[in-house]
Amino acid sequence: MRQNNYQGALQKPIGSGFNATSTANDVMKGIDLTGKIAIVTGGNAGIGLETTKILAAAGATVVVPARDVEKAQKNLEGIPNVELAQIDFMNPASIDAFAETFLASGRPLHLLINNAGIMWVPLRRDSRGIESQLATNYVGQFQLTARLWPALKSANGARVINVSSLGHQMAEFNFEDPNFLHREYQTLQAYGQSKTASNLFAVELDNFGKKDNVRAYSLHPGSIYGTELGREASLELFQQMGFLDSEGNLLPEVLASLKTIPQGAATTVWCATSPILDDIGGIYCEDADIAELCLENGSSERQSGVKPYSLDETSATRLWEWSEEIIGIKFGAEVPAHARS
Repeated sequence: MRQNNYQGALQKPIGSGFNATSTANDVMKGIDLTGKIAIVTGGNAGIGLETTKILAAAGATVVVPARDVEKAQKNLEGIPNVELAQIDFMNPASIDAFAETFLASGRPLHLLINNAGIMWVPLRRDSRGIESQLATNYVGQFQLTARLWPALKSANGARVINVSSLGHQMAEFNFEDPNFLHREYQTLQAYGQSKTASNLFAVELDNFGKKDNVRAYSLHPGSIYGTELGREASLELFQQMGFLDSEGNLLPEVLASLKTIPQGAATTVWCATSPILDDIGGIYCEDADIAELCLENGSSERQSGVKPYSLDETSATRLWEWSEEIIGIKFGAEVPAHARS
């Protein structure tokens, strides 16, 4: 009988030997990715860039789809085994076009790392009316994964990694009003539900993909110092969250709790490459290990763990069906010939 992680049945640390201070380089020691193909969305900045560097150094060919190709080219300069492509997760046709081009190359896809994400943004919507954090952090990764499914299957041992967040604890997925049409927009509520969706997708995708030897994972990279994630956030918002003092300086205790970018990429790389995970999937990870379930209720903030509602079977299957309807295709179907038009 196949195991799955519905309701967090498999959410128990397994003693990986790594911890919060481990770096991506630490977890990659001894792993050879020669001949493997990886796609890292958002792989030109922050922890995505670090992930690209580490995978490429281990011998993988890394395809980096980016919205701003010129900026990405500068950031990726000098890194071997990297291919650059264009994608915009707010533009569904752009996702289809990228996938069609990759599939046309006839290559298998061993690693799909859904790393691209946004946070702390004002209310925006894509061309379908989907709120921008939900569109970028979840719907885009669902669509891309669905379109690339033939290449993932042909790898005969692929992994899909969704870079989620502890922020999933801020909100369940709101099936009644996911796009804030009938409720007040709150940027952190929108972010939280997008990351809950990413977790639900991983647990359902793993259950769907096991028969084709495709495993899926979601993860919290940690709170990272030096990324671009907060570029649109106001000073007042960071102060309200207790990150900055009245003069806008990062509080020392906050700084001490943050990970470096190499530490922030460690869990992504561990999920993508660890042989310990060959026979387990659908799990949510943190600090380069499987996270514990967070069963606490109430308003007190928990700095680790995964909420059972983001691994719930009913919600996962319901979200899958909602997502297929939104992107207008059954999961895994081929990219239509008119995708570029």
